[in-house]
Amino acid sequence: MASDKVVQVSDSDFSARVLQSEVPFLLDFWAPWCGPCKAIGPVIDELAAEFEGKVKVGKMNVDDNPVTPGKYGIRAIPTLILFKGGEVADQVTGAVGKQQLKAMIEKAL
Repeated sequence: MASDKVVQVSDSDFSARVLQSEVPFLLDFWAPWCGPCKAIGPVIDELAAEFEGKVKVGKMNVDDNPVTPGKYGIRAIPTLILFKGGEVADQVTGAVGKQQLKAMIEKAL
């Protein structure tokens, strides 16, 4: 069950939601069939709650939205990209731990 703090992002609203975000935006590129993606889902939800107001958190289903992952060279999922001011501030691939993601976010604040 996805947190109500995590927004679903699509190719069509990616620019408006992510690149034009006033605060850093952590975007999780995932797919429903991906085991590691499901494994870090709860961590993503926790981070969204923890950093509410400071960072926006979203998910993009790579099966439904091929344009954006292609643009950012996403070859493996889960890949999480932290955008700040419309630019890629940091990126990590694989089911990494909460502390690593938290450190990545805090560095961008």
